[in-house]
Amino acid sequence: MVSVITRDELKQKLDRGEKPYIVEALSDETYRRGHIPGAIRVPDEPIEKWAPRLLPDKKREVVSYCSGFK
Repeated sequence: MVSVITRDELKQKLDRGEKPYIVEALSDETYRRGHIPGAIRVPDEPIEKWAPRLLPDKKREVVSYCSGFK
């Protein structure tokens, strides 16, 4: 299931101690300027290569974000 949450909703999850995977789809420049602590930056390779390695717990919630919303 895919749903959209706000920054405030993500903060509430983190404040409650929930530990979703936080996946960033940001450019190198944007990442260097700032990112959510503990977030996983999407490598520049196909998802099939990095997802099993970086997101091993298939039951854990995944929250992804980028620099804009379309």
